Amino acid sequence: MNADFPRILTLLRKERGISQKQAAAELNISQALLSHYEKGIRECGLDFLVRTADFYHVSCDYLLGRSPERTGATLSVDDIPEPDSAGKENRLRGSLLPTLNKKLIFNSLNITYDLLQKINNNTLTNEVSNYLMLSVYNMFRTLYSINPKNEASLFTLPQNVSSHMAIARMITCGAEIINLLENPENKKENKIDREQLSISTEMLQEEYPLFTSSLLNLIKKSETAILEK
Repeated sequence: MNADFPRILTLLRKERGISQKQAAAELNISQALLSHYEKGIRECGLDFLVRTADFYHVSCDYLLGRSPERTGATLSVDDIPEPDSAGKENRLRGSLLPTLNKKLIFNSLNITYDLLQKINNNTLTNEVSNYLMLSVYNMFRTLYSINPKNEASLFTLPQNVSSHMAIARMITCGAEIINLLENPENKKENKIDREQLSISTEMLQEEYPLFTSSLLNLIKKSETAILEK
């Protein structure tokens, strides 16, 4: 059985707010057997997998950790909403500071990824993306851990190691990015054209008139943060 199955099985039950005894009864198995499934001691059969998927209204692919979407859907570019799309999830209440910082980050990322597209090197794009995603993951996980009632089984890695591992991987990504830029020859991919990285304030304002002010403000805020004692 997929190693993610015990974690997801436990997460779904706790999210439903029912005990092992209640879940076992609904799933027509003993509590002891369900406990073994949740601990990964025993593997379940296909019949139980399908029954569990129906009970929790999720797909078998989600139960097996094959898809992060509960429906089992595979995410494509067209499925991802734009950052500025309308909806309650895009509204920030209270202080203007979160709204300001979010816009600075989003707009600066537009420039960053457009430059990556011009450079056209998959390894570089992947390393930059990994670095940024790890940063977001680390901060979300920190916020998630504030409330001890939040289920740790949402994550595969334990809290006491995930932060250090994420930071270590970010450092590795940074080193890989520097190595790629210092040694741009790559037989497996397109050569990195340094001329594509010829950047000036004038060039930014000409090519990204809507986003340049955000990037410049982000640079200022970041360097201020770096110098803060």
